Amino acid sequence: MEPISLPEPGIPAGNSSPVAQEKFHVLVGVTGSVAALKLPLLVAELLKIPGFEVKVVTTERAKHFYNAKEIPVTLYGDEEEWQLWKGRSDPVLHVELRRWADLMVVAPLDANTLAKVANGICDNLLTCVIRAWDVSKPLLFCPAMNTAMWEHPITARQVEQLKGFGYMEIPCVVKKLVCGDEGQ
Repeated sequence: MEPISLPEPGIPAGNSSPVAQEKFHVLVGVTGSVAALKLPLLVAELLKIPGFEVKVVTTERAKHFYNAKEIPVTLYGDEEEWQLWKGRSDPVLHVELRRWADLMVVAPLDANTLAKVANGICDNLLTCVIRAWDVSKPLLFCPAMNTAMWEHPITARQVEQLKGFGYMEIPCVVKKLVCGDEGQ
């Protein structure tokens, strides 16, 4: 796979003029892996990059692992999807987020959401955003699950399916897991 080149922060895609002061929009998706504990750190690091504007889409299960008060950006969940839309002419949140974002990073991507995305299931705000994603824009995914789940034969097929869509995998690391196992 060829490496992608992202526009420089603060410069919109296709515009090399440093005069433009538009923000580069990063949409972070977070799912129900224990690695979601690192969401506050991930958002803090992204906000250190000049010109980046960040929003977060969370699954309900991910909320178990972080404190929403520690996330200094707009955080969207399933409730917001349904509160925003009241009638035919109202905006649809998953479509609006897709339009807003220049880049999407799903970190962590748990086994459940990996399976949903690989099979086209969109039953929550995050999976709807991914299903509506403009594949001409980069989408990075960071699988995070127990080693036994990672090593299950279906996981490799599902990761390849996402790569087939043009999404880019940020590979797992080997370390001691929260459960005490050591592995990817």
